[in-house]
Parts: sequence; C-alpha cells; structure tokens
Amino acid sequence: MTEILQTSIPYNPLAPRPLPGIQPLPAEDWLRFDDGFAAQLGERERLLRDHRDAVLAMDDAAEPAAQELLDQVLAVRYGAQANASHVTRPDGVTVAIDRSVPMETLGRIAQQDFCILEKPEASNEHVLTAAILCFPASWTLAQKFMKPLLAIHTPVADYDEGIARRVQRLFDGVQAGRPLWRFNALWYADPSLHQPRREEDPRATSTPETQHYMRSELQSIYRLPRTRAVIFSIHTTVLTRADVLAQWASEVDLEA
Repeated sequence: MTEILQTSIPYNPLAPRPLPGIQPLPAEDWLRFDDGFAAQLGERERLLRDHRDAVLAMDDAAEPAAQELLDQVLAVRYGAQANASHVTRPDGVTVAIDRSVPMETLGRIAQQDFCILEKPEASNEHVLTAAILCFPASWTLAQKFMKPLLAIHTPVADYDEGIARRVQRLFDGVQAGRPLWRFNALWYADPSLHQPRREEDPRATSTPETQHYMRSELQSIYRLPRTRAVIFSIHTTVLTRADVLAQWASEVDLEA
C-alpha cells in the first residue's frame, strides 16, 4: 500500500451527480497540477519502469492523435517550452520530449492519465486506441484496449444502454476548445493509486470503519482540433477522510 495524498480538492466530492453528470469545463482548467504532482509523477516513473506493458498501449493508427495530444499538453501546460526538446516540470525535474513514444512522454509530463478514443468509419461507437493509464481504479488497460465505449464500461453498475447512448452522444458532440467534465468519488481502505482489477475478479471488500480515504477522479472529455480524436483524461485525487470533511462537510447534509 503506497500512500500519496493531496490535502484539498477543487470541487465538492460529497455532492455527486447522477450518471453521466457532465458539465462544461473552462478550457484553461482542462489540465491541472496540484500538491500531489511530484509524488504522483514519481509513482508514474516507477510504473513505467516496472510495469510498462500494464500502463501503456497504442495502436499504430493512433499515432497522429497521440502526437497531437502531446502538442496540446505541451502548449497548455508548458507554454514557452512547448517546442523545446526538454521541459522542466513544476517539481523541477527535466524530461526529454521523446516523440517516438508520445504516450509514454505524456505520462512523464502530466499528472493526468490519458485515453485516446477514435470513431472508425461505419462504427457507432468510439474505440480506445491508445492510453497511458498508471492509476486505474478497478479496471485494466489490457481488457479495454481497442474496445468500444459500451464494452469499456463493462461491468460498471448503472451503465446501461441508455447511459451508453447518452455518453456516445457526448463524445460525438464535444467541440474543440469546449471540454466537458464529471467526477466520481468513493471511500477506500487502500489509498494506492495503481489498483488494477480484471472484470471477472471480485472487488476488494471494505467497511465504513476501514474506509479512511476518498478517491475521486476528475474525468474530462476533450476534442483534438486536427485529428478530431476524443481525449478522456483522468486526474486522480486521494485524500484522508479528515481532510475531505474539513473542507466540504459544512456544505452538504451528510445524513441525506
């Protein structure tokens, strides 16, 4: 069990919305760094070194979208360094921009996980064609890679065909420069960021007495302007119960 924690969260995780719970996201807020950046990027480096095949995948046809995503992340978060061969991260670490492995490079410069979804001709659904997924919460990249949206969400509770159609419409309709976002939030006994689980495996059990941590994902949907691929990015926040309640308990009815 590895404990990498933030101390605050920029939205109220105690007030979840029904699925899909989507709302507009200001373009300048698409990518955020927070007080967990250095520790989370250190964990990413460990996972890329020791478990590369488990956290990284890219279909050859996704190369243009991956390169465009790398361009976008560099432009949004590294500004003047966007065209450099190296960038210096907020934690002071210098990283080479290796365009031969764009998804791996993204994993070394951003706090978010990234999934690239593209819609093949004659298909009704977007397909997961590339990902850097270091911090899965009870799923595995191996079982989702090259699958369409509905299959990706198997066996998520409440994700039925009606929700699937609504989510696919969101992926079809999201516009470049106008990202969308939602969040989830669950209590955990284990604060570890890397928690893969195969679809057929039972979820680890815990009780309110052992659930000392909240794990919340800020999930955004972002359209790349050139390739038109859709980016599903995941910013993971893990906090102690005490920190969550100190920040947000006064704004919700915890007995509801």
